Amino acid sequence: MESPTALVSLIVGLPLLGFLINGIAGLFLPSYRENKSLIGALANFAVFIPFLITLYFFFNYDTEAGAITAKLYTWIDVGNFSVDIAYQLDQLSLIMALVVTGVGSLIHFYSIGYMSHDPGFWKFFAYLNLFIFAMLNLVLADNLLLLFLGWEGVGVCSYLLIGFWYADMKKSDAAKKAFLYNRVGDFAFLIAIFMIFDAVGSLNFTVILDNLDAFSGNAAFWVAFLMFIGATGKSAQIPLFVWLPDAMAGPTSVSALIHAATMVTSGIYLITRLSPMYTMSPEVMMIVAVIGALTAIVAATIAITQNDIKGVLAYSTVSQLGFMFLALGSGAFTAALFHVITHAFFKACLFLGSGSVIHTMEHVKHKLHDKGKHVDFDPQDIRFMGGLKKYMPSTYKTFLIATIAIAGIPPLAGFFSKDEILMHTFNMGFGEFAGAMYFILWGVATITAFLTAFYMFRLTLSTFHGDFKLPQKVQGAEGSEEMLHESPSTMTIPLWSLAGLSIVGGFIGVPNFIAKTFGGEGNINWLGSWMSPVADDIPLTLSIPAEWVLMIFATLVAVAGVYTAFRMYGNNQQEASDAAISERFGSLYQVWKEKYNLDEAYEGTIVHPTVKFSDKVLAVFDIKVLDGIVNGVAGFVRLTGSLIRYIQSGITTNYAFFLVIGVILVLSMLLF
Repeated sequence: MESPTALVSLIVGLPLLGFLINGIAGLFLPSYRENKSLIGALANFAVFIPFLITLYFFFNYDTEAGAITAKLYTWIDVGNFSVDIAYQLDQLSLIMALVVTGVGSLIHFYSIGYMSHDPGFWKFFAYLNLFIFAMLNLVLADNLLLLFLGWEGVGVCSYLLIGFWYADMKKSDAAKKAFLYNRVGDFAFLIAIFMIFDAVGSLNFTVILDNLDAFSGNAAFWVAFLMFIGATGKSAQIPLFVWLPDAMAGPTSVSALIHAATMVTSGIYLITRLSPMYTMSPEVMMIVAVIGALTAIVAATIAITQNDIKGVLAYSTVSQLGFMFLALGSGAFTAALFHVITHAFFKACLFLGSGSVIHTMEHVKHKLHDKGKHVDFDPQDIRFMGGLKKYMPSTYKTFLIATIAIAGIPPLAGFFSKDEILMHTFNMGFGEFAGAMYFILWGVATITAFLTAFYMFRLTLSTFHGDFKLPQKVQGAEGSEEMLHESPSTMTIPLWSLAGLSIVGGFIGVPNFIAKTFGGEGNINWLGSWMSPVADDIPLTLSIPAEWVLMIFATLVAVAGVYTAFRMYGNNQQEASDAAISERFGSLYQVWKEKYNLDEAYEGTIVHPTVKFSDKVLAVFDIKVLDGIVNGVAGFVRLTGSLIRYIQSGITTNYAFFLVIGVILVLSMLLF
């Protein structure tokens, strides 16, 4: 392949160009702001063209030739510290770039219809393009510093897009919360970068991975652990996951792009990129696995109790990210990436489907208001929905397909990736390090898989099946069924595209033991063979019958979750079934509904003490000490000036006298 620098520059540069054109023209040209077709087309092409270029690299990549590096220019060159703006194309970065630009293109297209009535249309697409630029820097960078630039860039874009409707203080507060929680993880990540440079003398990935022997056992542990803390912030794991559900305050297409398919997978990408370092420290891998499994089940139990359609999907995202971290901690780096890919398909479809539902429910609310019926209900609350499959057939069918996929029902995408994670976790139970703990984690993950199928079908059945509940629950909403409608094609086309990917996406990682069972060569797991030179997986040691048993058992668990959901929520039974679950689990259900009171715990242990300390100590120190020093210096200068000004008499003979005195002093110094 010829020098790729020009094409790589286009992959990264076109989204930046889209941001600059839409941002600057939209800011200064009122006529441009009104041309939404041009704005939407420009923003979409700024992402779709990079997707096509990435596809070209993907199909022409030679795995035997190794990674391709495209250096644009030297960024920093000071002493022995040198960093380039350079991008590395290999199996891992190409797959991540395809997900970012491919799913990103569909969500950009969807946003044309979803945001069509918003006055900030131009600004929204400028921010989306800027996010894609930052995300591509993150996944394509050939060094940690450029990756960190993209890492911070996606954090800034997340802040801007969560708080896009900043006049609403709830949304503004959610943006600040996301920004602050991410800063905690980013600080740990930054310390790890310093430690790596201190040990290796470079931040280039190739140099780091070629010199892992420069890290002592203790240093490898702390670098890997600090990197993991950074990942818990960006990828919403315990204890830093509470920002992600609040981030749903932003527009739904933002939730689909940033908080389901791309940004929140940054931590998984980072650990996969440095996987050989993690395999050096089994203690850190155990920590990663435990946190992942714990996050998965905690978020799943909260999701059961939620009535906000995006809230359920938000906690589902946190739970699925926990599955990915469980895979990382079990040495299944390819399986983690596999779940990143399939999750991007079905979760983006679910979020966009929820946006389609919210779009219609808000339309109903506006129509009722136009008729003088000032009804008050939350367009995102599933208790006011039901029966929507009759009025929104495309949204329903695509939502159902994505729900089946995330539930882990074969042969849809989520089944294969989830099954591989469970299998690798069980396999680690036979390892030398903390084997029994991995069996426990497998059990936790299996329970979480059941809960996933249950709460997702609870959501789907409550939203689309039964009767439309709004007229029954809200006075003045009679006849609102006639106002329900399917979303425009700009929104349904991306839904069908993602639903299709949710059906076929899992076949890139079909387990090899299936082929071996029927006498094949056992090399049908395309993703595994593609990633093998990059991801340092811990191999499976299970027998073929054991793998079949685990797969069948995982399928039965998912089917049991679906069956239970149909029994409880099949036909206008949501509130009665919720009440039955609440009665059965008692105070535990209340703990789930109150989200384990984690926000309140953080408020009580960190936020309030910090604010109180600032008021009582830091504010006093600022006023009495810092301001005192500043005011004291200013007073001294003022006093000195008021005294010296008497010398300035305006009499020439006085000035001549001081001049002579000065000359005498200088001559005395020179002579004596």
